[in-house]
Amino acid sequence: MIRSFARGVLIGTACICLLALGWLFLFRPSLAQYEASELKEAFTESDPGGNSGVLSLPWFNAENEKQLDLASLQAQYPDVQAWLSIPGTRVDYPVLQSSMGNPEYYLRRNYKGEWRTAGSLFLQSDCRLSGKTLIVYAHNMNDGSMFGCLPRYLGSGYCSKHSQIQLQTPDGTWQYTVVAALETDVSQVPFNRTLFSDDADFLAFAQSLLDGAAMKTGVPITADSHLLVMVTCSYSWPDARYVIVAVKS
Repeated sequence: MIRSFARGVLIGTACICLLALGWLFLFRPSLAQYEASELKEAFTESDPGGNSGVLSLPWFNAENEKQLDLASLQAQYPDVQAWLSIPGTRVDYPVLQSSMGNPEYYLRRNYKGEWRTAGSLFLQSDCRLSGKTLIVYAHNMNDGSMFGCLPRYLGSGYCSKHSQIQLQTPDGTWQYTVVAALETDVSQVPFNRTLFSDDADFLAFAQSLLDGAAMKTGVPITADSHLLVMVTCSYSWPDARYVIVAVKS
């Protein structure tokens, strides 16, 4: 009888451990995706006529679409700077930004500041939406959420189907087209630069991204270009990153 009791305790403990692991590795990561969807739904408004222009992009059917009320969202959550979407992928999230004193605050937090395994998409702390480069970070999640799709951009076939990116900002919705994908680190390619002395400096920076790319689409970068740089972890070597570069249309 004692053995049966001990066996029951062991089985019960094992079940609790399995449930805890399931919560940690399966449900917890997907929670961020669910919360982003709920947040977007809470701050959308109908646009039956599709006349606002906010979603008048090639991959949207404007009729009966809903558009994000970013102003109301920012009023409640001031750290939300934009909303980033890549049609055909799971990327459809708010982009947060914290202070330069705590630049990775949202690495493991959601838009409310609550701890989350998957964290949030977050803008590099010294970036400004008016700047030449916007650098956005997120985790490379095994379930494909957050920036889990970025490694696939190193294949041209995937990129050709997911080359268009939408960033909704307080100044309107901006469209970007993917230019290049690379696996690198900041010691090889300084992908995290935000300030440039002149046009020549910016073009030299852009060329360094292209020179290190494993995949290039041929979309040109000029002195007038504005870049979106999306970054997530690679595990090929210490501090390695997958970097996807897109140019504003």
